[in-house]
Amino acid sequence: MTTLEMQGLAARAASRVLASASTKQKNSSLEAISQKLDEQRTDILSANALDMGNAKNAGIKQSLMDRLLLTDARIDGIIASLREVVMLNDPCGEFISMSERPNGLRIGQKRVPIGVIGIIFEARPNVTVDAAALCLKSGNAVILRGGKEAINSNMALVSVMRDALENSGLPRDCVALVSDTGRESANEMMRLRGYIDLLIPRGGIGLIRSVVENARVPVLETGAGNCHVYVDGSADLDMAAAIIENARCSRPSVCNSAETLLVHQAVAQKFLPKAKALLDEWNVEIRGDGNTRKVLGDCVVPATEADYETEFNDFILAVRVVEDLDEAVEHITKYGTGHSECIVTSDYFNAQRFLDEVDAAAVYVNASTRFTDGGEFGLGAEIGISTQKLHARGPMGLRELTSSKFVVYGDGQVRW
Repeated sequence: MTTLEMQGLAARAASRVLASASTKQKNSSLEAISQKLDEQRTDILSANALDMGNAKNAGIKQSLMDRLLLTDARIDGIIASLREVVMLNDPCGEFISMSERPNGLRIGQKRVPIGVIGIIFEARPNVTVDAAALCLKSGNAVILRGGKEAINSNMALVSVMRDALENSGLPRDCVALVSDTGRESANEMMRLRGYIDLLIPRGGIGLIRSVVENARVPVLETGAGNCHVYVDGSADLDMAAAIIENARCSRPSVCNSAETLLVHQAVAQKFLPKAKALLDEWNVEIRGDGNTRKVLGDCVVPATEADYETEFNDFILAVRVVEDLDEAVEHITKYGTGHSECIVTSDYFNAQRFLDEVDAAAVYVNASTRFTDGGEFGLGAEIGISTQKLHARGPMGLRELTSSKFVVYGDGQVRW
């Protein structure tokens, strides 16, 4: 039996204990984890400093190093997220429906944990705690497999969580970490049928595609975010400029940041210089089509087909001038990943058409795509943004980490 199979076996045993734990027990464990994180922050930051040093030596770009970095403020944020999860309603045991059949049977549908959840993610140590917290509150054991860039941080964080779980009366193996960050460990997780009930990849499009194409266990597709902001002909141009600045520049490495700006031809002459003035403050490289270059000049890098397909995760923005709403929707349909899309407009009917015709997990009118987040949507910490259409779509909170079963009450009914 491999190390990962042994972890899977232990997680299955732990999941059975966790599934019957009360809300009070689960909340007590989460409180214990938050307290332990606070007490051990010096050790956690020291482990993160090792990862940051290794990342710098490896030449990892700055936007990705920002994902990796832990600070006192970010640990405070992780602790705050844990406490938000404590305050959320426990979905386990909730009845979705209950009805009585003509034969007297009472049939209900009840939320239950999924079981063991595997998560493969990249260099974001905050995900380690957020994901574990949501799994624990929803009654699921979790096996975490982070990237090599964050291995020291993840080992420190998981050690803290496992100790806190044991001290609060739940099995340590409710949370496990795959310490081998080689490619084969990820491949083995994808094949761990019978041990893992659901596999969730969180990271770049390459990781997600690899898991979706190769896994033998059920996969929930998340994360790839080629998001767009479309500035309509009736848009408030100052509002539109502020929205694209925020959507591209506030945190360019996250999946809900905008990668492409689409501009109606009627406002391109006025809007593009206004937007560029704000983007220049962040040294954003603009890659635009011929019409964008006509307005802004040679400072615009000629855009290629690949630019409109790319999730840059950096201070780079693809720009295209479009004829109308139809062309904007057509562009988003062709290049979008079903994550988050925005229209800036004063036209009610265009706004409604955009909401109806754009197929994405979150569709915005006059607001930045950066709001696609479990906390901003009132779900607490999230385990990821689902871009698929089955089971869960959009930010995945506690309810999205449960399944359901039918519960049937009778008084002797039989069927011949």
